[in-house]
This record gives sequence, structure tokens and C-alpha cells, in this order.
Amino acid sequence: MGPVAIFCASILLALSMPSPTSAQTPPAPFLPPSPSPAPHFVNLTDLLSVAGPFDTFLDYLLQTQVIDTFQNQVNNTKQGITVFVPKDSAFASLKKSDLGNLTRDQLKTLFLYHAFPKYYSLSDFKNLSNSNPVSTFAGGQYTLNVTDASGLIHIVSNWANPKITSSVYSTAPVAVYEIDRVLLPSAIFSTEPALAPAPETKTPSDLAPAQSGIASAPKSAESSTGDATSYTTAFRLLDCMVLILSATLMLIM
Repeated sequence: MGPVAIFCASILLALSMPSPTSAQTPPAPFLPPSPSPAPHFVNLTDLLSVAGPFDTFLDYLLQTQVIDTFQNQVNNTKQGITVFVPKDSAFASLKKSDLGNLTRDQLKTLFLYHAFPKYYSLSDFKNLSNSNPVSTFAGGQYTLNVTDASGLIHIVSNWANPKITSSVYSTAPVAVYEIDRVLLPSAIFSTEPALAPAPETKTPSDLAPAQSGIASAPKSAESSTGDATSYTTAFRLLDCMVLILSATLMLIM
């Protein structure tokens, strides 16, 4: 084979070999998308135990097992929950008979009435007020009206119009707001419950012992004046006796 033939064969061999840059790389393995992080778990019992004081509200939730309904809504739904929690002083303003005369079912309905089956932040209440009435966990006729006047939010029931006084916890899926009165539906309370009597305050008559102590000072002064008068009278009588004795002695002499 001549030099020209060898050269041509070399050219053809070089052209038939694949270049490193044209070699195909294997496809990257398919990776499934990473799962979204699970929502933060909130234990409502622990939350209400450390916040507040909400001891009375929490006791009723445990007693009626409404706490289980609320916790299930947090754990097993995407809607979340919004709870309105009266502080202890709100319960103290009611007579004991107002709640003590209710049946177990009425108590359970009353406390289901204190929550919406959906999470609402404070900023959501402006639009929510345009959707009145709003359904509660109690369902049916147990609805609430929401008003938002320049950020002052009221939760209106039939016999109470409490305002939201504090945001205790508000991170989806749980919102807990403090209110200053217990929500009272007319379906349970046919008439407006009477308020408990206010604690007694001291009247001016309660201060009588102190006043009598002060009044005793003039009496003491009168006594001192009487003693001085008696002393003056005795002194004058003694003076007269001295004069009479002096005159008698002069006559004898």
C-alpha cells in the first residue's frame, strides 16, 4: 500500500471515531419533589394552660370534651380553627346558676359556640364582617356576627357583645383570641342572664370607729375644762377662810 493510500485510510479512520464532546451523557436520575413541611402542631390544652388566666374556660372544655373536637380540627383538617376564649373574670361576672342550671348537652353546645371551624387572622375580620352571620362549631342557629370598626373587633352574640382584647396565638392553623365576656346565645338563654352582684365596697358608716375616736377629743377637752373650774372654786374658798381666820386673830389681840 502506497503512502497516499495509507494517509487516506488514516483520515477515514479518524473521521469515523466519535469525538469526546459529541458523546452523549446519561440522563440524570428522576428525583420526586421534596414533601412540604408538616404544619406546626399546637396542643390546645397546653396553650390555654400557660396563657390567660383561662382556667375556667379550659375546665369546661375538658368537662364537656369539647377540647377533643377542637384538637381534632387542628390535627386532621386544612381549615384550622379560631377560638374565642373568655378570661376568668368574664365567668366571675355571671351568676353561678347561669351555667350551673344548664344540661351537659347545653354546656357542650355553649362552648362549641365559642369557635369558628376555620383559621382567621386579625386582618381577616374586616372581610369576615361582610359575611355575617358566621357559623360556629355548634352549627344550625348558633351563629355569630363580627364587626370591625378601625381595628376594634366585636364578636356579637344574642346577649353579649364582647370585644377581642388580645391575640393569644395566631399562626395557621390555630388562632386563639381573648374576649372580655362569655358568648351567650338566645337558643340556650331565653332571657338575658343576670350579672353577679358586684363586690361590696366600704361606705362612710364603715369608718364610724375612726370618727368616734376623733370625736372623743372634744369630750376630753370638756373634762379638762371642768377640772380647771373645780380647782379655781376650791382655791377661792381657801382664800376666804384665810381672810376670816386673819380677822378673828386681829380681834383677839
